[in-house]
Amino acid sequence: MSHRTLAAAGLVAGYPGAAPVLSGAAVRIPPGRRLALLGANGSGKTTLLRCLSGALRPAAGTVTVDGEPLVHTRRGLRAHRQVVQLVLQDPDDQLFSASVGQDVSFGPLNLGLAEDAVRSRVAEALELLGVDSLAERPTHQLSYGERKRVAIAGAVAMRPCVLLLDEPTAGLDPTAVADTLAALARLQEHDSTVVMSTHDVDLALRWADEVAVVVDRTVVQGTPGAVLGDGDLLGRARLSRPWALEVGARLRDLGLLPDSPLPRDAAALLAALPDRPAVPR
Repeated sequence: MSHRTLAAAGLVAGYPGAAPVLSGAAVRIPPGRRLALLGANGSGKTTLLRCLSGALRPAAGTVTVDGEPLVHTRRGLRAHRQVVQLVLQDPDDQLFSASVGQDVSFGPLNLGLAEDAVRSRVAEALELLGVDSLAERPTHQLSYGERKRVAIAGAVAMRPCVLLLDEPTAGLDPTAVADTLAALARLQEHDSTVVMSTHDVDLALRWADEVAVVVDRTVVQGTPGAVLGDGDLLGRARLSRPWALEVGARLRDLGLLPDSPLPRDAAALLAALPDRPAVPR
């Protein structure tokens, strides 16, 4: 895997018989970063991911990798999908082989790789996602969280530079969410750029290096603190302010936190609090 910059500009995209879901949307995904993609249901998050992956051809605009535009030909899409992989929200839309190992090997086999290379890629992907013990397990016997991680492993086995994950934590219990986030951290350590769409503003705040909000058919991108602290933007996007920013702002107003960037999670918030509040004389 190597770092590449995935970007889109001027995207106009939608579906037949309906108004465009995206109109003039632009996003830039720097190499090696974690980007959280947020927006209300129907805002266009999945449409944007499908455009970025090449699965949907926009009516206008461009998708580029390191400045080179995606060409929607068989050869162009094949090359693009070796750089960018999309994992759908429902793992059952992607898992179809009898066993976990067979499913994860499907993509590398289609690349025409030698058997030893395929085995190496499958073993690496399963280990990174923490599901190597499930290699021989029938896919229909997996839990929902396991199926999600196996679906991601199938994409990782292609060794893409950029992983686009559509709601990878949706429907998971807290333990499964923690397992998934740990797996994503291991992927980033191995030079993957990860884009995750989510409705969870608190997760986006603590996890992401950058945040992109799909609103009014376009995209607003920036740092988590700036974007998720913008009340007007969140209101238009039908999102709530993360609790860490809400509580942190109140504590700062009370003089219990310094006038500096607000903590992004519970641990940072607790660490920033004084051991003993000053007692006015």
